[in-house]
Amino acid sequence: MKHILIGLAALTITTSAGLADDMIVAHPDSLKWGPAPSLLPKGAEIAVVSGDPGKAGSYVVRVKVPTNYQIPAHWHSKAENLTVLSGDVNVGMGDKLDKNHSSKLEAGGFIFLPSKMNHFLWVSGPAVFQIHAEGPFDIVYANPEDDPSK
Repeated sequence: MKHILIGLAALTITTSAGLADDMIVAHPDSLKWGPAPSLLPKGAEIAVVSGDPGKAGSYVVRVKVPTNYQIPAHWHSKAENLTVLSGDVNVGMGDKLDKNHSSKLEAGGFIFLPSKMNHFLWVSGPAVFQIHAEGPFDIVYANPEDDPSK
């Protein structure tokens, strides 16, 4: 887990210009994209918009995923807010990914995911979504065999 948090911290490279101690302005073309940490399935890219997902405190990240990307059932220690920025993102609750029991969110769609609630995500085309939550970021797979970092 330590190497994953270091990877997230490395992505915190200045992606926005702070105009004051409590204000951050981020322009899409200034975001620094990099591979998502190994605890997410390969293929995703991540950009840190604000904060540090590896530390306590608020953070905002954007996640870019390719066609047919999916994240098996998992949960987080802290609640998560997810907003779709482009494409369609399908999200469902349960102990395993079930495409027949999910809700499709289009660009502008939002979902609040309570802490420790099993949920999954999948896309049929490329998509970008934004997550804002309290750190440190973690992910626990419902089925440990689904954990790509193992």
